Amino acid sequence: MRAAMSHKFSRDYELGTQEWQANPLISGRFYGNPSISTVVRAGEVVTSARAIDEPTMKKLWTYNTQFPVEASTSYGSTSKKRRQEHPEDWAGHSFRMLLQLLYIVSMLCLLRMSRFEKLENGVLRIRLDLPFRKTHQNGGIAPFYLYANPDKPWMCPVKAFAIMWQLAVANEGTPSGYIFRKKVGHVVHLQSTDSFMEYFRNNLLDIEIDPRPYGTHSFRRGGCQYLAMVLRWPFRNICSWGGWAENFDNPGTLFKYLLSWTDTPLLEREDYLNPNRTVGDVCPACNRSCHCS
Repeated sequence: MRAAMSHKFSRDYELGTQEWQANPLISGRFYGNPSISTVVRAGEVVTSARAIDEPTMKKLWTYNTQFPVEASTSYGSTSKKRRQEHPEDWAGHSFRMLLQLLYIVSMLCLLRMSRFEKLENGVLRIRLDLPFRKTHQNGGIAPFYLYANPDKPWMCPVKAFAIMWQLAVANEGTPSGYIFRKKVGHVVHLQSTDSFMEYFRNNLLDIEIDPRPYGTHSFRRGGCQYLAMVLRWPFRNICSWGGWAENFDNPGTLFKYLLSWTDTPLLEREDYLNPNRTVGDVCPACNRSCHCS
């Protein structure tokens, strides 16, 4: 809510992004952005949702892809009676793969698939075009380009999209329309943020992870941390990709996504300088697995 107010005062009322403060030359007058003030910032401290990390994405991918394929031709529709008797069957294989695609896109695009593009060299990629978002209400958003990642299928949007396409062809013939659909009849489909969170939390319970610390911002924060700590992107590239701080005058915008007490610790205290701690995954590009790579 404060971000929306800051944007309103900054863009529509042209008050900029300076902190709200008293005018030293005119008594009783102020200048700057009213929602960026010491009083407003001193309110209740916001607790960020815990970031989704790559190991959790891998567990979700493994569980969902190995879930038995349902006999039904619909996207994971399950009878009410069966859901009551077997709560673990809250969704079928097809719908779980739909969620998996949404997880990957939300994380890589920092929570912000519209079509396949085939390049001249035969490489497939997905281009995501958004009509608007919080900081761009009237459009003008640069597209997101997503490529295949065969070394990490749990982070590969092209593979997840291809699986969804194959399932759709098998069930409906040549698919058309929206990928993430609203509820149709008795078939379970995504229709709101609340319904997505219900399915996401059920999925976390499937892999024995407490869902309470997580929210929709988990993918935004997790994607930011993945780009910074796993792919080693420079901060400037992350800001440009996510559409944050166009003039880079507010480094706190990025920092709050990189670090929070709610996040799962990445390293035990005793291992920070331990020369014999377990090495990381081998990088497919440089073939290194040391922690300084």
